[in-house]
Amino acid sequence: MQRIPNAEFEPVLKKRLEELWGQPPNLYRALGNHAPLCAAWTEFARAIRYDSRSPRELRELMILRGAQLMRSEYEWAQHLKMARKCGVREAQIAALADWRNSAEFDQREKAALLLAEAVTQGTVTDETYAAVAKHFDHAQFVELALVPAFYAMAARMLDAMRVQLEPEARAYSPKLP
Repeated sequence: MQRIPNAEFEPVLKKRLEELWGQPPNLYRALGNHAPLCAAWTEFARAIRYDSRSPRELRELMILRGAQLMRSEYEWAQHLKMARKCGVREAQIAALADWRNSAEFDQREKAALLLAEAVTQGTVTDETYAAVAKHFDHAQFVELALVPAFYAMAARMLDAMRVQLEPEARAYSPKLP
């Protein structure tokens, strides 16, 4: 059962959320219990999604891998739709848990997934940084490190608030490894 009730949004926040996301998902509705933090979260999420230079499909792969690692059904279900919409291939989605041994990912994607795992697990070694730096410049590194960091925070908040998956998103719910 969800711990934090879904909030009614203040008019300005409601308008902004609807501009960005249409009908706000339950995560935003739970965060709406603290309007200023919900507003800040919203703008940061928007920047990660739309003001980034790296390919959206690469970022969505990173988010899905983090969702697997954190066993976040909600995050997986929400981002599986987005990943498919931006062009992530079904074969990549199916191979994601074993990406290191899969031919579905090129070296650049594998470097990003290595970073996603390291950030999600809280240990980015010098070796990991060196492997990632072969494929991405400093700005891209910052951007790509922010993606799993933000979505690890999202998964932790989803768990803390025990946010319930929307009925229409249940079809995307995984059997996480």
